[in-house]
Amino acid sequence: MGEAEFIPNDTELDYPDTTIALITGPNMAGKSTYLRQVGLLVILAQMGSYVPADYVRLPIFDRVFTRVGASDNLAQGQSTFLVEMIETANILNSATTNSLILLDEIGRGTSTFDGLSLAWAIIEQIHKQIGALTLFATHYHELTELETSILRSRTTMWL
Repeated sequence: MGEAEFIPNDTELDYPDTTIALITGPNMAGKSTYLRQVGLLVILAQMGSYVPADYVRLPIFDRVFTRVGASDNLAQGQSTFLVEMIETANILNSATTNSLILLDEIGRGTSTFDGLSLAWAIIEQIHKQIGALTLFATHYHELTELETSILRSRTTMWL
């Protein structure tokens, strides 16, 4: 196999004017990888480590919360959906305005309508009550309607 070429990408959010970025796209488009990249770079930057970027300017985050990936806890009788809801509830109860929240495909473990409703309510809760900088990856394109109803500025990123 030959060498793979690295493709650089930028992350630019109009923070604090924009606090929630919706990231949409098809499966295998890189949404989860993008969330992981942002999380790792924030942690590297905050601990004073080298960050592979030409330029970085970040606020200081008190915590980085993530809900990325699917896992269950069958030994304790917890489905993937239950684990996702427990972790998301922990984020909603613990995050502050100074936190970074990275959420990936919240609501995927249930019906489409229920998953969309959960994702919508979670975004509204983060926006109205917490105000934390949030990257939210989703297949629910209907969530882009939030851009005109509660979210400001350019908050939808397409991969």
